[in-house]
Amino acid sequence: MSWNPLILINNPIQYREQDESVKRFFSPLRKIGQRFWVSEAQIAAHLQAVRDQLPTTEVILIGKPQAGKSSIVRGLTGQPADIVGQGFRPHTRHTQQYPYPSEDLPLLIFTDTVGLGDVEHKAEDIIAALQQTLMQDHSRSRLFILTVKVTDFATDSLRQVITQLRQASPHIPCLLAITCLHELYESSMDNHPPYPPQQASITRAAEVIRVNFAPCCDRTLLLDFTLEEDGYEPVFYGLEALRDRLDELLPQAEAQAIHQLLSTEEQGRAIGDLYRQVARHYISAFAIMAGIAAAVPLPFATMPVLTSLQVSMVVALGRVYNQPLSLSQALGVVSSLAGGFLAQAIGRELIKFVPGIGSIVATSWSVAYTWALGEGACVYFGDLMAGKVPDSKAIQQLMNTTFQQAKRQAKQEWQDADTLEKESEN
Repeated sequence: MSWNPLILINNPIQYREQDESVKRFFSPLRKIGQRFWVSEAQIAAHLQAVRDQLPTTEVILIGKPQAGKSSIVRGLTGQPADIVGQGFRPHTRHTQQYPYPSEDLPLLIFTDTVGLGDVEHKAEDIIAALQQTLMQDHSRSRLFILTVKVTDFATDSLRQVITQLRQASPHIPCLLAITCLHELYESSMDNHPPYPPQQASITRAAEVIRVNFAPCCDRTLLLDFTLEEDGYEPVFYGLEALRDRLDELLPQAEAQAIHQLLSTEEQGRAIGDLYRQVARHYISAFAIMAGIAAAVPLPFATMPVLTSLQVSMVVALGRVYNQPLSLSQALGVVSSLAGGFLAQAIGRELIKFVPGIGSIVATSWSVAYTWALGEGACVYFGDLMAGKVPDSKAIQQLMNTTFQQAKRQAKQEWQDADTLEKESEN
């Protein structure tokens, strides 16, 4: 059973002197805890409710190594190449999967074939592994994307795999993506031509591949998803055509979800809101614990404890956003986000010398700052998950605004609880 900080808040006599002033002191924290605490079971139920409403699409990538499968994942998710590479995890001996944006709340699940075209991996084994995957969840929409390099005509194993899969699952549509077009560009071309390309060598090669796979593919398109350092603009050449083909092949809800993923602004709002809802459950719990720790009336005695709690919170939030951190890495994130709050932290500890109100002010400050740090960390991890560089100025502004709001709320909670406590005594 996990430790619940409300046990401490609701039963302060077990941990402190049996004194009415102590109970009054902890009353605001008790009220905050009852208002915001969510158990692990409730968090799990919340995640499941979100999952039930999400239209999840599984994209099954079939193609040889270096045929552009990972590039399609980059194009659909906006993730950099190294993040995509780390995102795939072994699923079966012949497949690997990448749930995006995370395993908890996947909008897209990419299933990739491993070893297709290698002599050590038989096509029959790969087909069996994919069929096993297809039997696991019949509720989600699925799509085959077959990737073939425009210069590759040794495609017998690919045709064998996709033919048998379509025979076994004719209801799953198949999109043929002919990739790596720049390998046939003329030497005088230093960039992509207007889409679609009309160069004769490309159209001839693409037509041969299209005819070869016509019996088992529903749509065909030309793609060239490169890296920024390759120098081609746009990096995702043919992305609009890919979106249009997905619109034609997927149900409306799933197609709309992918539309949101292809729009940076919509993606940030839709996914960010989902993750922030879950993250705030963790933030509230750590804010409560920070308030408890700050209640110790000895100046500077609680700073190591608060730092440890805040670092632990950042680690937990990193897991929510699928950004695992070590404690030392989390400490670096806390330091970079803290900014001008350090001087206030020292002042908060010094004010404990003031009799009567010192610990009360320090506790309110600690709850508010921990909450602000959590909100800032959510934006930080959200930017990383979207493949963007975190905007430190925007995060600082958000933290300052959140800190002031949370401090006012904590103060009001404190005053309300203290008034009720005094009225009950009278």
